[in-house]
Amino acid sequence: GSTFKNIRKEKHVFMFLLAFFFYIDGVYTIIDMATAYGSALGLDSTGLLLALLVTQIVAFPCAILFGHLSYKVSTEKLIAVCICAYFGIAIFAIFLRTQLQFWILAVLVGMFQGTIQALSRSYFAKIIPAEKSGEYFGIYDICGKGASVIGTALVSFISQMTGSINIAVSALSVMFLVGLVLFRYSAKLNSVR
Repeated sequence: GSTFKNIRKEKHVFMFLLAFFFYIDGVYTIIDMATAYGSALGLDSTGLLLALLVTQIVAFPCAILFGHLSYKVSTEKLIAVCICAYFGIAIFAIFLRTQLQFWILAVLVGMFQGTIQALSRSYFAKIIPAEKSGEYFGIYDICGKGASVIGTALVSFISQMTGSINIAVSALSVMFLVGLVLFRYSAKLNSVR
């Protein structure tokens, strides 16, 4: 309880956690629902599994590449790029029909999956008080573990209402948009601190 009170007083940290909850919820929903999405589109199950493997293979070198980029470009800008990329991925879902398009989606997700997680953790470590890092990272982990609840519910609800899994997955773009707006506000608060 006292950790929550402290975080609420540090508005830049609170706003980042709120932003993180929204955008990481969208990320985890895409990851968790990928095979269900591909199956709903009638894609081959072997191809789906291979695409998920490709996602993991692509994620590792891309996370390292973005790690090197973070020495030249601010972490705030790189996180914003990752959120925008996921926004684009969600929009791309509207047009997804074929196995090849699913593979393209898998590669794009892989490019930004590990990156957004690593950069978010690194950024959070920079903006919190060092002496309270254990407590604050506990709250950070709760935000991450609680993620993919809203996104999954959103996808389920919209797919039931519209009958289209493509429209439902593209609705995750709202999660990334909200996350981006809140993140930019958090970064602005952090810069004037």
